[in-house]
Amino acid sequence: MSGLSVRRFFPLMQEALLALNANRLRSALTMLGVVIGVASVILMLAIGEGSRRRVETTISSLGSNQLIVLSGAAGNAGIRSGAGSLPNLSLDDAAAIAELYSVAAAAPVANIPVQAVFGAKNKATSVTGTTPSYLRINNMTLTAGVSFTEADVRVAANVALIGATVANELFGEESPIGQIIRLQRQTFEIIGVLKAKGQGFGGGDQDDVIILPVTTAQRKLAGTVFPNTVSMIMLESGLPQQKGYTEQEVTRLLRQRHRIAPGAENDFSVRDVSALTETLRLTSKILSVLLGAIAFISLMVGGIGIMNIMLVSVTERTREIGVRMALGARRASILGQFLMESIFLSVAGALMGLLMGFGLGWIIQWSGVLTPVYSSTSIALSVGVAVAVGVGFGFWPARRAAQLQPVEALRYQ
Repeated sequence: MSGLSVRRFFPLMQEALLALNANRLRSALTMLGVVIGVASVILMLAIGEGSRRRVETTISSLGSNQLIVLSGAAGNAGIRSGAGSLPNLSLDDAAAIAELYSVAAAAPVANIPVQAVFGAKNKATSVTGTTPSYLRINNMTLTAGVSFTEADVRVAANVALIGATVANELFGEESPIGQIIRLQRQTFEIIGVLKAKGQGFGGGDQDDVIILPVTTAQRKLAGTVFPNTVSMIMLESGLPQQKGYTEQEVTRLLRQRHRIAPGAENDFSVRDVSALTETLRLTSKILSVLLGAIAFISLMVGGIGIMNIMLVSVTERTREIGVRMALGARRASILGQFLMESIFLSVAGALMGLLMGFGLGWIIQWSGVLTPVYSSTSIALSVGVAVAVGVGFGFWPARRAAQLQPVEALRYQ
């Protein structure tokens, strides 16, 4: 629109609107491409950001600097079971690991599936037998009550902490604190309710859990012939930047305690949770980039639609252009009118696309699948690109119209 004065801007806009109104269906279909493109950009970027934040929340809920020690794999007649099936990790191993300089905290873990019963209500869930350090390692806090203590562990007290899901399904609006539940015919007093953490890595509910003192779980629920063993030990490294050193120290200690000969294979494994979290972060970033790329392709398709329709419009209105130029209209005016039409189509389409993107995002959030996260940057980017695409793809048809020779345009049939 170079060479056009501000005084000509509003007349050009009026002419552009009249031209678009004359072909309302075609104009609406042209805008539809931009609407879908902008809605896709807004929604895809919001979904990508929402997914990234969910991953970050899940990662933070696991605790930082976390290592996991799993017991070995049992073998029978040449058939080898998975890690954690060999009962060779003990409470004493966990206590010894906790004494290492490079370890900030360590907690044994024994998981047992149970049916929790309260009055007429019951629920299938799992018990985690552990020590108070488990809450620190996993960044767990309480919304009500108190945690059990090391004294409770020593005496195998019948006390329990319950997750938010268990509390909701068994007690509803009633306070669980002080209530008695039954697990495998044993009664337990609820002394604390854990703060909700949401889904874990595998999609499992981290709040569907009951936490007991590890000795209580082993002696009164597990029914194992190895009463002092656990399948896993969770620990927090006291050297955040040197978790590799902590892993080496734990491995050296357990090899000594398990009397493993030099060169022999370990009967346990030490795993760094951060390796999994980094993989999830990378996957989330790739997903966001992929979704954004697909959305921008949709926007480019919308721009091509504008160009095609504007080319058709130039062809249909060739005689009109010739008449206007014969009557003294300048090339800049012709260029400005067609550019104004493409700008209006792209801007109107972008605004409608924003509304569609927000509406679809609300539906996704309402369904509970995911919470899209919108940012001012993504909104400005999508609208800016939509307008740029509209102007860019509309410039060639507008320039083509402005370069028509009046005599040739008047002859066009």
